[in-house]
Amino acid sequence: MAKARSVFFCQNCGAQSSKWVGKCPNCGEWNTYVEEVIHKEKKEREAYSITSDKPHLISDIIPGNTLRIPMPDRELNRVLGGGLVQGSLVLFGGEPGIGKSTLLLQIALNMGGLKVLYVSGEESQEQIRMRAERTGMKNKDCYILTETCIQNIFQQAEVLKPQLLIIDSIQTLFTNIIDSTPGSISQVRQCTADLMRYAKTTHVPVFIIGHITKDGTIAGPKVLEHMVDTVLQFEGDTHHIYRLLRTTKNRFGSTNELGIYEMTTGGLREVSNPSEVLISVRDEPVSGVSIAAITEGVRPLLIETQALVSTAAYGTPQRSSTGYDLRRLSMLLAVLEKRCGFRLASKDVFLNIAGGIKVEDPAADLAVVSAILSSGEEVPISPKYCFAGEIGLSGEIRPVNRIDQRVAEAEKMGFEQIFISRYNKKEIPKSTHIKVQMVGKMEEFFNLLFA
Repeated sequence: MAKARSVFFCQNCGAQSSKWVGKCPNCGEWNTYVEEVIHKEKKEREAYSITSDKPHLISDIIPGNTLRIPMPDRELNRVLGGGLVQGSLVLFGGEPGIGKSTLLLQIALNMGGLKVLYVSGEESQEQIRMRAERTGMKNKDCYILTETCIQNIFQQAEVLKPQLLIIDSIQTLFTNIIDSTPGSISQVRQCTADLMRYAKTTHVPVFIIGHITKDGTIAGPKVLEHMVDTVLQFEGDTHHIYRLLRTTKNRFGSTNELGIYEMTTGGLREVSNPSEVLISVRDEPVSGVSIAAITEGVRPLLIETQALVSTAAYGTPQRSSTGYDLRRLSMLLAVLEKRCGFRLASKDVFLNIAGGIKVEDPAADLAVVSAILSSGEEVPISPKYCFAGEIGLSGEIRPVNRIDQRVAEAEKMGFEQIFISRYNKKEIPKSTHIKVQMVGKMEEFFNLLFA
C-alpha cells in the first residue's frame, strides 16, 4: 500500500513541521507554511544512488586529477575557475528576462565535439529552435528535450548518454515519488537531490536554472544552494545592455571572479575589456564626472562615477544613488560636511554609476567625493585623472588592496594621473609610467585636485 502523509513546509526557508504554525521558528516569517501531501511507494527509489563505501584514512586516499571541461565562453571559464568540473552540479540564478536561458543555450550550441542534452520545461522545441537561430547554431550534437518528469529525463539520458546536461528550470520539474505541485519545497529539494546523484554517479556536469524571489534570492529552500557545487548569479538592469555573472559559491575555485556580458540582438556577447566600454567618451570635460579604479574580485575595472549637486527645491534635500550604497553616500556627505567644511546639508545630491553596474568596492569613495565636489563647485575634472582610495570617518584617505593592478589598468587605458593613498606607496611597481599622486588627508587631496 502507498503511504501518504501531510507535511507543512515554510516557503521562505524550507523548514518542515508536522502541523501548521503562524510564525516560522527558523526564519521568523509569518504565514509562510503551506501544506504538502507526500505520497511515496515502497518500491519507488531515487533514480540514482551513490554506491556505499567503507571509511578510509585520509592519508591513504590517492589524490586524483580533477578534470575540467574547457568552456567556449571565456567569461564563464573565468567565473567557474578555469573550466567546468566533471560531475559538478551548477545552479544558475537570475531575474526573469536577464538572459539565463539565452546564455546556457549559447553554451550548448557552441560546445563543439561534446554531446549536450538541453532539457526545457518552460519552452517548446519550436521556441528553442527560433532562439537558437538568432544566437547561431554551431554544435550538431545538441539535443533538445521538453520534459518535466525527472524519471523520464533520466530514462532519455540513459539512452543518449550526454556529456553535459542543462535543466531549464528546476522549478518546473517534478518527481513521481512525491504528490505535490512542481516548484514546491519538497519537489525542488527531491529533484535537486536526484540530479546531484546523477552527476556524481555518471560524472556528467549538470547546469540547473533557478528562479528567484522578489527579494532577489533563489526560490526554493535554502538547502538548494547547499546541495549544489557552484552557485552563479546573473545580474544586471534590464534597461542596460550589460550583464554581470558572479559566483556566490564555488567548491572548485574562487568566488571572487566576475564575468561581464553585453546583450545584443544576436544574444550575449563577452566583454573582454570592460573598462573601455564603461567609460563614456566626451569632446570636453564635464563637471560632476570622475573615474574610479575598482576591483571586482581579482579583476580591475575603471568605471565612470556621475554626480549632480543642486539646491533643494522644497527645503528638504534629496539623497539618491544608483549602483552605489546609499548609506555609504550619506556617510561620505557627512565627512565632507564635518571634516572638510563643505556645506551640503541644503543640497540635493544624486549619484549614478554609469553602465548599470553595482559597486561595493570602498576604493570608489575617492572618485565619488571628487564627482560630488566637482558638480557642487562647477569645476570639471580632467578626463585623464582616475582615483582609488577609501575615505575614513576622520577624513583620512585609507589604503586599498591590489593597488598595483589598479595602477596597471589605469596605465593601460591611457590615463596620465591616478590619486591613491600614501600608505600604498610600497605596493607601487617601479616600472610604472603613469603619474601617481599620493595623498593622506582630504585637505591635501582637494588642493592637488582643484589647484
